Amino acid sequence: MPIKHELTRSLMVQAASADMTVGMLIEAAEALRAANQPDQICGLYKTWIAHHGDHPTLHAIYFNYAVALADAQDRTGAVNALRHAILMKPDFFQPHINLGNQLEALGRPEAAVAAWMALVNALPSVTPDAVTFKIAALKQVGRVLEAGHVPASADAALTECLAIHQDQPEVVQHLVSLRQGQCRWPPIADLGRIPRQRLLTAISPLSASCHTDDPIFQLANAYVYNRRSIGVPPHPRAVLDQPRPGLRSDGKLRIGYVSSDLRHHAVGFAMTDIIETHDHDRFEIFAYYCGIDTIDQTQLRIRNAADHWIDLNGLDDAQAACRIRGDGIDILVDLNGYTKDARTRVFALRPAPIAVNWFGFPNTMGSSYHHYIIADEHVIPPGHEHFFSERVIRLPCYQANDRKRVVAPEGITRAEAGLAEDAVVLCCLNGLQKLTERVFLRWLRILREVPASVLWLLSDNTETQARLREVAERQGVGGHRLVFAGKRANPEHLARFRLADLFLDTFPYGAHTTASDALWMGVPVLTLPGRSFASRVGASLVRAAGLPELVCTSPEHYVRMAIELAANRPLLAALKNRLVAGREACLLFDTPALVRHLEAAYRQMHEAGLRGDIPVPDLRNLDLYHEIGVTLDLEAIETLDDGAYRALYRERLADIDYVFPVAGDTRLWRT
Repeated sequence: MPIKHELTRSLMVQAASADMTVGMLIEAAEALRAANQPDQICGLYKTWIAHHGDHPTLHAIYFNYAVALADAQDRTGAVNALRHAILMKPDFFQPHINLGNQLEALGRPEAAVAAWMALVNALPSVTPDAVTFKIAALKQVGRVLEAGHVPASADAALTECLAIHQDQPEVVQHLVSLRQGQCRWPPIADLGRIPRQRLLTAISPLSASCHTDDPIFQLANAYVYNRRSIGVPPHPRAVLDQPRPGLRSDGKLRIGYVSSDLRHHAVGFAMTDIIETHDHDRFEIFAYYCGIDTIDQTQLRIRNAADHWIDLNGLDDAQAACRIRGDGIDILVDLNGYTKDARTRVFALRPAPIAVNWFGFPNTMGSSYHHYIIADEHVIPPGHEHFFSERVIRLPCYQANDRKRVVAPEGITRAEAGLAEDAVVLCCLNGLQKLTERVFLRWLRILREVPASVLWLLSDNTETQARLREVAERQGVGGHRLVFAGKRANPEHLARFRLADLFLDTFPYGAHTTASDALWMGVPVLTLPGRSFASRVGASLVRAAGLPELVCTSPEHYVRMAIELAANRPLLAALKNRLVAGREACLLFDTPALVRHLEAAYRQMHEAGLRGDIPVPDLRNLDLYHEIGVTLDLEAIETLDDGAYRALYRERLADIDYVFPVAGDTRLWRT
């Protein structure tokens, strides 16, 4: 119950007297916090400070006052209070961290970085507190500088952070991702006293998909990441022991979609049409949002289409799981996987009888609580099921697309984009974190063989652009033949695809929604499938778009086909015409058909569940596969045929089994 005004006034009177000790002050603040009285907490601290100006712990009280002001959304007041605390006691480290946080929240990232770096430079070299706060400051600096598109400085901060303390998996994950995005090759190499193998041990599943075409390692890495980085939610049994509605045998199926990307984002763009097309007479659709605080046109479409929109922000994992459980969800679909702002721990609390991995993350989750993965026969061919902990359910084409996407009526001209009017424009508007050195060298071979061509890439970062131009010059290709596009709003981004002649896919992590965008706009996509899910999406999409001949069989075939196509403008024009003519009828953009098959898959999962057949993920020996994988040259895996690839793991697993017998697992022996 709220604290009565009389009691609040009483606390203020006490704060103005010499009788209120620091302990009493903190106890009173906690009482007000429990009563959800943030403004009164601020008033309490303000009054106490005014009457205790010579107290020896005044710097700490100013810090508490700043926390209270921040909680009350008075960030400017919090900045002032934190600066007072620092002035009173410069070696009081925590206010420096919070000062940077508040400055960042006020939209002043440069001032935030300066605050954190002042702390880094002022700290003594070796004391427990100095190490703790220096690491905290450097992590914040790395995060903000990356968001501010200053990757080289972010890289330096994170490298220094690891030099102080090696065992920081989250910093390794951040650094590897940062280096991939900068095209700093190899992205994983010995780092001072930190060996490459130690960095590989901590790589995130998303970065692993960009780094290697090794589905055994990717499965094992997802499992290890799930155990170490997701871990066990606090007090899981308190949630799991609560009654949960079982699968119902009649009525509408309740489908919950969980995502941080139900907004202006590739996943949000694609899911709008899916949710709008669902049969709402047979399926009750719940959209659970866990992303940034925004409302845009894409999100409004989803809100209007879903039967229920629930914002999980502000709910901790247990509260979110209880909310989903209370909604009686039959099938909960994870549209995030291991991507930004995911709520994976909510799935760990098993709020629905069946959990599905689909669309947002192109790989296995390696978890004990994702039961199915939605795919098609191209992204997960028959015989590849053992690379996935989930049971595979296949649609004719697994990828969602929006038929109602908005395209700007007029795009930029070639001249405005920096593209020569008579050039053959080879493009790849993927994020550069997907570009590996092997692929880039293939592209440069293509450019050398087709002098009239240019390569159009997506990058706003001048340092990365210069790095790629330098590599091109060393390979005998003029740096001016690399043209870079900046980020644009989605309608303008789609429209500029009209300037391209041929899209060159990356490997091992190919274009996914970007490839669909290109195909929708009539740009042929040349792709090379590998073993892993992420490397096979392009092959699925171009087949579904009606151009199966653009699926290559080897790197040499890929280079040869690119050269032949780039030198044959009439053939490129014919391919473009086929795409445009077939767009409305092709499998890739037939959302009603996709939804019918998706709903049939949900029914299949539900009926299996009613029979007691809920899949149990196979997680046997994955720690051993991970242990083996980090010792391999993962980037070179793509050069091996399937027999040699499997032999790598079989032989090393046999060595382990000789000394430490391995539990039964036929994963590597299946055909």
